[in-house]
Amino acid sequence: MADQDPNYHWKTLDRDLGRISRLEAATLYTSKPMVGMGVGLVFLIIAGLGAAFLFNGGSSSFVVIAAAIFGAYMAMNIGANDVANNMGPAVGANALTMGGAIVIAALCESAGALLAGGDVVSTISKGIIDPHSVEETRVFIWAMMAALVSSALWVNLATWVGAPVSTTHSVVGGVMGAGIAAAGFAAVNWPTMGTIALSWIISPLLGGAIAAGFLAFIKWAIIYRDDKIEAARRWVPVLMGIMAGVFATYLAMKGLQKLIKVDLLTSVIVGFAIGGLVYVVSAPYVRRKSEGLENRNKSLKVLFALPLVLSAALLSFAHGANDVANAVGPLAAIVHAEEFGEFAGKVNIPLWVMIIGAFGISFGLILFGPKLIRMVGSQITKLNPMRAYCVALSAAITVIVASWLGLPVSSTHIAVGGVFGVGFFREWHAERRARNSSKKRPPAKRIAPEERRRRKLVRRSHFMTIVAAWVITVPAAASMSAVIFFVLNAMFI
Repeated sequence: MADQDPNYHWKTLDRDLGRISRLEAATLYTSKPMVGMGVGLVFLIIAGLGAAFLFNGGSSSFVVIAAAIFGAYMAMNIGANDVANNMGPAVGANALTMGGAIVIAALCESAGALLAGGDVVSTISKGIIDPHSVEETRVFIWAMMAALVSSALWVNLATWVGAPVSTTHSVVGGVMGAGIAAAGFAAVNWPTMGTIALSWIISPLLGGAIAAGFLAFIKWAIIYRDDKIEAARRWVPVLMGIMAGVFATYLAMKGLQKLIKVDLLTSVIVGFAIGGLVYVVSAPYVRRKSEGLENRNKSLKVLFALPLVLSAALLSFAHGANDVANAVGPLAAIVHAEEFGEFAGKVNIPLWVMIIGAFGISFGLILFGPKLIRMVGSQITKLNPMRAYCVALSAAITVIVASWLGLPVSSTHIAVGGVFGVGFFREWHAERRARNSSKKRPPAKRIAPEERRRRKLVRRSHFMTIVAAWVITVPAAASMSAVIFFVLNAMFI
């Protein structure tokens, strides 16, 4: 056969080369996680070395080095898990590529942490435990170390499973578990824990309701109009003004406390002023951008792409300013206790500690963030720029409303709740339209229950996984923290 076909040897060579190329592709695919873990390990070593050189507490700095490594590990996990809430909708709506989202988020998260991150942080997580209930400084240090390690491990596990969880609640659970192990149940402020548990319900419901409300408005005011482009010219600048005003208020309240301290009323006034200015500027931009667009829904996506990208960047900046404390708060408490031989509920955060938090978040995002970004952006429900814009706007508004009401909320729960809200609203709206249309035409063939479930617009498996992870975050982190505290206490005392 080989003698009859002159191309036989070339075909054999092509098959062999094809096998080699597939082998190389498989090797590259399987080696990606190892590269990420390797780079992450190098960063942890650098963080430990930096702590050894920069700590001012003297030669006895082994505890600080270990805490710096675990603080860097926690920061990487925050970047891998939490940042997906800000960038996931924009990527899922195809307003940003994965690479572009990672670059923007890394820059904005680092800028928020370094420029606007609080210089004084409540390391005991908003009064979860009384630091003075722990009598010895060394016991307090082990409690903070246990909280740091347990919360980092839990967030890492959640990221591996594919569940976006609250890093704030992880730290709260870790501090609570270590506090109970160190000083008993009386050390915990249970009313505060009750309000945090209440936020598990309030955050996603409020975020989902606001996101669904904005999507309903966009459908009524723009999508279902005969002249969609003219309606967009009227309402998109208004929505951009609302977005700018909300984020100005949000950043003034939550993200710029290190630069300038303002009360809620002043923040709202600033928000109204900036929102009005953006409306005036954006109206001609939208009109110019809409020229020549066809009168269909696909054209509207072009007008929402830029506002969505800007909102994602602003959310990342504010997230870096606020949630960096989840990584460096316990670390700062350990550094303070080692340096001064005493512990306190509020401490000043050294610059090198803040740098570990900022760079750790960015490294975690770059190395391990795409998995959760895809989960939030495309695997819960299908997003387009209009829906993703509603999610981003809902996140900022919900935080402001919750701050005004004095409710502790989770940015993760709000953002993911917004995605759920958009998805469930689409389901309700689609079924409502189907019912109305069925009244005007002959009854259609009956759909089997299994097929009806398959056609749902929100994936129920992801919904149940995420909700279950939310519910067990605090008790899981607390249990792990208590065990780690007992181990550390037995090893070093």
